[in-house]
Parts: sequence; C-alpha cells; structure tokens
Amino acid sequence: MTNIILSGCSGKMGGVITDIVKADENANIVCGLDINENISRGYPVYKSAEDIKETANVIIDFSHPSALDGILKLAKAKKIPVVLATTGYTENEIAKIKEAAEEIPVFFTFNFSLGVNLLVALSKKAAAVLGNDFDIEIVEKHHNQKLDAPSGTAIMLANALNSIFDDKMMYEYDRHSKRAKRAKNEIGIHSVRGGTIVGEHDVIFAGRDEVITLSHSAGSKQVFAAGAVKAAKFIACKAPGMYDMNDVIKF
Repeated sequence: MTNIILSGCSGKMGGVITDIVKADENANIVCGLDINENISRGYPVYKSAEDIKETANVIIDFSHPSALDGILKLAKAKKIPVVLATTGYTENEIAKIKEAAEEIPVFFTFNFSLGVNLLVALSKKAAAVLGNDFDIEIVEKHHNQKLDAPSGTAIMLANALNSIFDDKMMYEYDRHSKRAKRAKNEIGIHSVRGGTIVGEHDVIFAGRDEVITLSHSAGSKQVFAAGAVKAAKFIACKAPGMYDMNDVIKF
C-alpha cells in the first residue's frame, strides 16, 4: 500500500487524484495539504505542513510554485519521496528541487502523460533525422484559466529538441515586436489560451516544400492525474535522486 500526502487537494487536479486513488486498492491518501483546509475530501486536510501527524510513503504536489519551499522542507525533514506535478517553476526553484534530490527521491517532470512523453521521444528522433534543414516551431494550447505561459510541456519539448543540437538553439517566444528574418538556430514557442482546452501540443518541422507535424491532445485531466499516481508508486521506495517519466516508461 502506497500512503500519500496530497498537496493542493482542494484544486481540480486534487479532486481528480482523490477519485483515482479511491478506486485504487494499492494506494491511499492519508491526508491533504492546502490553504483551503475546510475542503471535504474524505481525509484530514491541513493548512500547514507542520500540523501533519500522519505518516506517508510519498508526497504528491499539485498546487502552486509558492508552496515549493514548504513541500521540500516537509519531505526532507521526514525523508519522504516527493512527486512534483506543479508547473511554472523559476530557474531558482528548479535549482532548489535538484538540491533536494541529493537528500530525497524527487520525481519531477513537466508532464505526466504517457502520450506526451512519447511525443518528446518521437520529436527528438525527428530532429536527429531532419537536422538543421528544418525549422522547428512549438505551439501549445490550454484553457483560459492557465496562469503560466509557455506551458511546462512546451519547455520540456524545447529542451529535449535542443539536446539534439548540443543545446545551441535559442528560444524565440514572441516575434510581434521583432522585424527580422527567422534565425536558423532558434526554436519558436507559441502559446494559445482559450475555452476549456485541456492541453494540446504541436511540434512543427518546416523544411523546403514540406512540413511534418507531431501532435498530442489531452481529452481530460485524468491522464495527468493517473500519471502522477503511477509516479508516486514508482518513487516510494527509490534512493535519493532525480526521476522522471523516462524512468517509469521504457520507449
């Protein structure tokens, strides 16, 4: 049995994860952590990590980057593995995550979907084959309530593609104020926000007289929640270090 502390339990993803775990005989949420401690989820909810009395095998965090310090403090103090499913971290916060991984197991990825991680692998393969003869553009679409842009998944895709080119590519986020031809050593990243779009990502390889597009579309938040629970089970007994979906899924 994997006992879970769920941070951000009052949010939409917190509700989805709660439902998934309820249906899983091998997992259990022992308590929640949320600024809204009055939420009713069927388990105790605490506003402060210092008030948590329950013991757990893993923490799943689906909250906000501002909660990172408290989550890492709790995880390191009690030596609990942590699954970080929040997006929008700064470079400084990511540095803190990597530092924490020296003491505890940390599962960190920008997207927990099996399909998205397959998209990353296929995109890297395409970049390796097509090389510098094709321009690369990434278009991501999300609902109108999403706070960060570009999405963490778009950044994950860009970083994966950039690794094929020895990290020599530059990221171009906005061209409206820049009157210049497109440089060869850039990856364009574009954000669309509207309606209730769960998440769509297109990787466009544009060459001479031909275009190749690799796409992924999420139909619901279930895919991300299910992946986070799977990651929690995976990391519960692991040694300190950084882990991601590549450790869970073998392409």
